Amino acid sequence: MRIIINPNRSKGTINRNIYGHFAEHLGRCIYGGLYVGEDSSIPNVNGMRTDVVEALKALNIPVLRWPGGCFADTYHWQDGIGPLEGRKTIVNTNWGGVTEDNRFGTHEFMELCRQLGCQPYLSGNVGSGTVQEFSDWVEYCNMGGVSPMADLRRQNGREEPWNVKYWGIGNEAWGCGGNMRPEYYADLCRRYATYLRNYDDGHKIYKIASGANVDDYEWTRVVAERAGSTIDALSLHYYTLPNDDWQHKGAATEFPMSEYCSVIHKALRMDELVSRHGLELRRADPGGRLGLVVDEWGTWYDVEPGTNPGFLYQQNAMRDALVAAVNLNIFNDHCDTVVMANIAQTVNVLQAMVLTEGAKMLRTPTYHVFEMYKGHQGARQLETYAETRIVDLGGGMDFPDIHVSASEAADGSILLTAANLDPERPAPVECLLDGLKSGSAVTGRVLAGRPGAHNTFDAPDAVIPAAVENIRVEDGKFAAQLPPCAVAAFTIRL
Repeated sequence: MRIIINPNRSKGTINRNIYGHFAEHLGRCIYGGLYVGEDSSIPNVNGMRTDVVEALKALNIPVLRWPGGCFADTYHWQDGIGPLEGRKTIVNTNWGGVTEDNRFGTHEFMELCRQLGCQPYLSGNVGSGTVQEFSDWVEYCNMGGVSPMADLRRQNGREEPWNVKYWGIGNEAWGCGGNMRPEYYADLCRRYATYLRNYDDGHKIYKIASGANVDDYEWTRVVAERAGSTIDALSLHYYTLPNDDWQHKGAATEFPMSEYCSVIHKALRMDELVSRHGLELRRADPGGRLGLVVDEWGTWYDVEPGTNPGFLYQQNAMRDALVAAVNLNIFNDHCDTVVMANIAQTVNVLQAMVLTEGAKMLRTPTYHVFEMYKGHQGARQLETYAETRIVDLGGGMDFPDIHVSASEAADGSILLTAANLDPERPAPVECLLDGLKSGSAVTGRVLAGRPGAHNTFDAPDAVIPAAVENIRVEDGKFAAQLPPCAVAAFTIRL
């Protein structure tokens, strides 16, 4: 099967923020996952778990979205600042009805971002909050001079502003964020955006409107047309489920082949969604200023047996690694439209990077895909073409076996990422690239296993990348073999 890389055609630079993440006050994502508190016996720095932070730093995370999700539109930021003993206790009505004491608030999130070396992306409360509340949060974070909110920030121990760039104007306004109509939300968005001010000409904020659910193109059209002049981007949410029954979505690791096929088939739909929502943005904004932010994506299954159903804790298998590879390849190849993406979620929730259990931590197969793909961040996207064979295992959920993307780094090296989506057959591939010589260096790493293969706390390295063996390099091409159900990353130095 041939893969062709054309270094002469590109859609532009792959925004680093495409490799962003999402952390919500949901289950054990924040408490016990990212944050344990300074008095914990689990090693930490200023309350942030050292093992989790070090693992995530290796991914070069560019941006982290917080505090939600549905939680964002019930969150009042002033409850989470000031001395810990004085913070208000709240009930998380969206996820499990648990009570939390707001130990993790704005200052703690900014500290987490500092340790990770990433940009913060704050989702503001539009559903149950006020314009004044949201405006005050921006002032609290970004005002460098003298003002009530800047003085309050200093009183709470932070002298300099954080200069937060990315702000989400609500979350899922069509659903848990207010059950709004697009016309109503568009007008509300214009109002909120007006009062989200810049406090420093050198640090202008980037306003992201609450966008569509899956294929609601009407939402994107209306909001882009009516509010597009006041914002910088619209979001899109799409989760990949084995079936359409939200009460019985399917298991994360023990699943029939029909559910493997449905998940891969549905993951590939992201290409259509990005293309069509992007078309609506271009119609409303022919100049191409408005970007698309896919700030919730990933797999969603039934929770692990015996866990709180409101915590959305699920295992993570090779099937999820393939979903991650497919989506990231798609985002790369739509880098002229997709300016940010945030997988849901970073720790212990849905398609997580890492899982924790007390003091234990493991890296998931999805984590390893992000690590293998990190070289695409900020690189120049390259046009690719792959000859494919259709995998049809019955049930009407067929798909091509090979899925690829490629980019060129500043040093001239090329990263080709390729997934073999066929769960049963290996794929011999031949990659054609002008300028490749028999003496050129081509190295590869591959993550492979049966579709349900996953890491556990007893066997945390059951699924990890290995070197690709027997890469054959000739003038103008190289050849290798991809195992079934595998994700590979090839680095090419001409």
